Amino acid sequence: MTACDDAMIPPNDRLPPRDDAAPPSNGGLPPRGDARVGVLLLAAGSSTRMGENKMLIEIDGETVLRRAAKTAVAAGFDPIVVVTGHEREHAEAQIDGLGCRTVFNADHETGIHTSVRAGVDALPDGIDAVVIMLADMPFVSADMLRDLIATYRGSDAPLVISRYGGGVPAPPMLYDRTLFGELRVMQQRCGREVVRRHRDEAQALEWPIEALADINTPDDFASVRATIDAAAGASEGDGSSPAPTVSNGNSEEAIDEG
Repeated sequence: MTACDDAMIPPNDRLPPRDDAAPPSNGGLPPRGDARVGVLLLAAGSSTRMGENKMLIEIDGETVLRRAAKTAVAAGFDPIVVVTGHEREHAEAQIDGLGCRTVFNADHETGIHTSVRAGVDALPDGIDAVVIMLADMPFVSADMLRDLIATYRGSDAPLVISRYGGGVPAPPMLYDRTLFGELRVMQQRCGREVVRRHRDEAQALEWPIEALADINTPDDFASVRATIDAAAGASEGDGSSPAPTVSNGNSEEAIDEG
């Protein structure tokens, strides 16, 4: 099970390991230390494989969408733009009170690239970069998102990529505003074309493969629930934090919304 498995970058296109994965030093003065970074939280898909709207199913008493939106809030993005489509009214109700903006993608059934386009078009002036994040990846943590922002602010890279398990590129990924035009004209999927074009310029962050899990089918959801329940039990026994979480502050395409 992987995020957006039908759009996963083939093995031959995966990014090779890099020795320069850590954000470059700049004498303690990040070149973009005051950069304004927003996030597009994609939640428009029809959930055809799930059989019900996966944005509305609950994990530990919160819907998948609200849980993801709260993670984005905790990471400190400005703004948070939630792209809705299927059952938009129900989806928008899940983020009430969180300070998120919403944009409706009327073309969501034609592909996730249309949700990216709708989200980029909805970004306000003055945004320096945006993270594209999937709502159905419950193990993406606020720490991971903050690390994306910190890496961008501490470098001159136009692209910051997440890699899982030693080489699988998948969301969330961060794109500088100089790439917004390319995001708008993609014809399929969600960033794969842009990643391929600019991967030699990118910074890469490494995460455990467990954090790649997404929810596309009932079996996926059962696996996610089992992992969370097992981690909660372990936490009660030894005082550790629920896992899997990623906190990789000095460490430094996937995508299927359906």
